[in-house]
Amino acid sequence: MDKNIKKPKFLDFLKKRQSIRKFSNKPVERDKIERCLEAARLAPSASNSQPWFYIVIDDPKLREKIAKETFGAFVSFNSFSLQAPVLIVVITENSNFKAKIGGMIKNKKYNHTDIGFSMSYLCLQAVEEDLGTCVLGWFDESGIKKILDIPKKLTIDFIITIGYPDSNEIRPKIRKPIKEIRAYNSYKFDA
Repeated sequence: MDKNIKKPKFLDFLKKRQSIRKFSNKPVERDKIERCLEAARLAPSASNSQPWFYIVIDDPKLREKIAKETFGAFVSFNSFSLQAPVLIVVITENSNFKAKIGGMIKNKKYNHTDIGFSMSYLCLQAVEEDLGTCVLGWFDESGIKKILDIPKKLTIDFIITIGYPDSNEIRPKIRKPIKEIRAYNSYKFDA
């Protein structure tokens, strides 16, 4: 192997991705948002069904209305969403016929896996753009559907906050040791 060839630094890149809950007030350029959406579009999906739809909220008044649907008087942990310059509402659509039938036979919700891939690609592209994200799963879905005129039959699964982080600090990752999350050739932990 040629010693002059640099090894990929993908793991180092992944360590930069973290949930951001403090954003600067710098607006996010639409071309950066578009590249994040392009990354999401390129994600793999079961039978290439691409069961996702993204609504970008960057109008300040509308963004505030949507952000207020992510917390309340008794549950305030998402109140930081008010300072995020952009919110992206993630709608899970139905898989195509082939993926839907395969999912029924195998008792799998492929569209949920596909959304996970797509959102991961979006969030990783955000890191490349020097942006931060946080994926929210707690919000008033019916309230957001009313505000955005989303049909009742559709499901909003997540909201992604996106913006420039208030700080460049990369927090240490608190994760289980690798020996606790993997085994080779059978379901048992190796030492």
